[in-house]
Amino acid sequence: MCGRFSLGLVYGFSTRFGVPEDPNVVQRYNVAPFQYVPVVVRESPNSLRWMRWGLVPRWAKAEDIGLKLINVRSESVLEKPMFKPLINRHRCLVPATGFYEWQGQGGRRQPYHVRLRNGELFAMAGIYDHWDKEGKDLLSFSILTTDANRAVAAVHDRMPVILRPSAEDTWLDEGVLPEGTLKDMFLPYPEQEMEIYPVSDLVNDPRADDPKMVQPSKVHQSTLF
Repeated sequence: MCGRFSLGLVYGFSTRFGVPEDPNVVQRYNVAPFQYVPVVVRESPNSLRWMRWGLVPRWAKAEDIGLKLINVRSESVLEKPMFKPLINRHRCLVPATGFYEWQGQGGRRQPYHVRLRNGELFAMAGIYDHWDKEGKDLLSFSILTTDANRAVAAVHDRMPVILRPSAEDTWLDEGVLPEGTLKDMFLPYPEQEMEIYPVSDLVNDPRADDPKMVQPSKVHQSTLF
């Protein structure tokens, strides 16, 4: 799964994703569920929309369902009728520079940061919806997950669907995508292009946000992969 992520690089953000400049896009090191983040959608051309993390489908009776839908398994999104309208029409890019996973060690959970070896921005595959009830007008999203590659599997059996840059435009297309195309996109990102390393327990506090969170832990300097 993906329960936290980082957006530590904003220089060149608008060019990278083909969206207008937005001064509200700032570095984030500990994005947590129910927080608002910049999400890229296709609206001829690409647009930036601020959405809350934790999908609240338009049919939901209450918004607290979003805490259960911060992630959606890519296998489920192709199988369950509740997700088909979104995978067909409401696909989005969730920009990031890394994500976190935890592993139990000696009675405590050690956090790890996962990023591309080149440190660049990447896009996680997301689906979103518009919920308008109880006097609220809410755009929210969920991050799709897939089986972990060999690097991430040392800590967790799932990881976000990270799209190849060459697949991002296709993902944002407004039409229905063939199931075979989607399954190819959902394959785990190559482990040889990623690194994972232990970080400080600071990330355990969803209110905290500090560059130190993405720095290797002084106690565990070596990377897992």
